[in-house]
Amino acid sequence: MFGGDRLWAYARRLHRIERRELREFRAWIETTRNLIRLTSLVVIPLLLALVTFISHVNPALSFLLFPPLASGTHTLFSDPEGTYSTPWNFVGGLTIGALCGWLTLIIPHTGWLPMGTIGGVSPAGAAMSIFFTGVVTWVLDTEISSAFSTALLVLLTGTPDRAGIYVLSIAVSSTLVAVVFVLWRKSVYAERAEYLYQSTQGDDHVLVVMRGEHPNATAMLGARLASAHDAGKVVLLQMADNDAIESVGGSGSDDTGDSTPVQGEQTVTTSSEAARNEGEIDVDEADESQSVEERAASAFASALEKRAHMIRTKVGVPCEVVVASEGANPARTVLHTVHETNCDLIAVPYETRYGSLSPFLRELFRGDTDVLVHRSADERTDWKRVLVPVRQESDVAHSMIDFAVRLVGRTGHVSVAHCISNERQRRTAEEMLSHLTETVTIACETRVARAAIESFLDTYTRGYDLVIIGASQERSATSRFISPPTFYQIDSLDSDVAILDRNYRM
Repeated sequence: MFGGDRLWAYARRLHRIERRELREFRAWIETTRNLIRLTSLVVIPLLLALVTFISHVNPALSFLLFPPLASGTHTLFSDPEGTYSTPWNFVGGLTIGALCGWLTLIIPHTGWLPMGTIGGVSPAGAAMSIFFTGVVTWVLDTEISSAFSTALLVLLTGTPDRAGIYVLSIAVSSTLVAVVFVLWRKSVYAERAEYLYQSTQGDDHVLVVMRGEHPNATAMLGARLASAHDAGKVVLLQMADNDAIESVGGSGSDDTGDSTPVQGEQTVTTSSEAARNEGEIDVDEADESQSVEERAASAFASALEKRAHMIRTKVGVPCEVVVASEGANPARTVLHTVHETNCDLIAVPYETRYGSLSPFLRELFRGDTDVLVHRSADERTDWKRVLVPVRQESDVAHSMIDFAVRLVGRTGHVSVAHCISNERQRRTAEEMLSHLTETVTIACETRVARAAIESFLDTYTRGYDLVIIGASQERSATSRFISPPTFYQIDSLDSDVAILDRNYRM
């Protein structure tokens, strides 16, 4: 029996490791550059293996076609949106280069060029082959480096007849590669947000923690995020401590509604049930405290139901209400409730202690569910201009942009920004922002600013309704000590701020 328990424990540990590795791989592959690298490592060898197999079946396909084919295929897949990454440039460039080399082989036999050769290739023929290729690819706008490779390699075939077979081999092989590339770009690369970006698929069941100064604004933020998906829903959670329960339930003034749990679309968890889950109420005392807690739960639920009705009417998303005792650990109560209600995002108002995030928020960040912390500046409930500053291409960046798009809808404006320290970083930054925004369903502005992120936000946030930033949970302790995370410096910003922490619940 002991051995079986140990094996079961090992199996659970291996399963946790497997889930963690899967989460890390999903996050890794959401970076476009990593997706391209993985594709190049897998697809290019398989394609060349297929061409090699065909060449064994048909000896007419020469081994000389492999070097330019491999080089051109890598160029094609490594930059799918590049200027020359089109099937026409790929097939046309390789084939035109081979044709120019074939033409060079024909010219000496007509007596127009001296045949003096070195190692079987005429120096004049090599120069003429490159010249022809440069002129023709320039005129036809099919300039790729592999075209010059085929122009030279065709000279090694020795005769015009064998060179003609080489040209045909290049045309057939490059067309095969181009067909695979088109299918990959259309079915995988262009649709990567739908199939590969886990960060944009969930977060449609939102648990809103009703606490702080502006809970209604946070509730509307969660509702607008959930309404972007057909299966979205919002759950409003009201937690109460023992003093509040005694104050509301012990007064006996229950004129806010029936104490019976609401049926159907609304779900009310009484504070006694939640308190028992948290170990706050002894079983022996349950009968004595039942009426007080039920009256308190009914009062809290009635107030929540008014807010839920407003959300259903204004946003059109299903809304449930839950009342729970916060217990000794409010964060643990929230995490327990999010699992019980099958939610995948926690929306909670911003709160601090001693100039840093409160212990309540810190513990939510350590949980297994995504967290969105909202700081409301003026109780805004509609956000049409959203700024998303990103540090790098990642699953967190994709999530922030996805949230921004959900909030602004078709008529709003999203700006994705990155700050650099010198001009040498600008081109890389522009490419990164392009990768992040090219799968978005609406037009997004991209901005690269040569400034510190703090000064950039101070300058530009006035023109936006909301700024969404990442929680930077992956930073080291040393990095945090030297340069505190950006969200520690948000109190001076004029707009609303949302801080996203992804915890990869699976």
